[in-house]
Amino acid sequence: MSLELFHSQVMPIRPKLYRFAYRLLNNEQDAQDITQDAMLRVWNQQGRMAELQNLEAWCMRIVRNLALDRLKSKKYRNTELLDKADTMQASHQSNPHLAAEQQDVMDRVHRIIHALPEKYRTIIQLRDIDGFSYQEIADILELTMNEVKTNLHRARKAVREQLQNIQVYGLQ
Repeated sequence: MSLELFHSQVMPIRPKLYRFAYRLLNNEQDAQDITQDAMLRVWNQQGRMAELQNLEAWCMRIVRNLALDRLKSKKYRNTELLDKADTMQASHQSNPHLAAEQQDVMDRVHRIIHALPEKYRTIIQLRDIDGFSYQEIADILELTMNEVKTNLHRARKAVREQLQNIQVYGLQ
């Protein structure tokens, strides 16, 4: 692979790789490190790229594996509870009370998603936030498409039930 090919095919997906790593790790610095490591691995394994059907899915799989390795290491400490990248700024709202209420709901959703098992959390991230198709998610996670659909349904159902419990019963 030439440098031009790398810049034209791999570099445009770097922001997606970073967002995915950030969602998994909840830490900007670690997400940057993982993204950089993934880019190096892609460059070092450029001979494999000719046989790939989906370059983006392959890169996402590399990021996922590196992030999971980082999470499993004893050195890793989760320093951020909420995802700061998606926080809504109150200045965009005409009513500060409405803005605060919406921010509170988003914080709850992020906490609920963060508490999900890793597989569910990853599938929600890939489908609902990053917009990947079921087939792309199946390629990234090395699952069947039916497993992806089933796990996404279960993850969404778990989030919905917990939000309903908070709304109806005040449980957290």
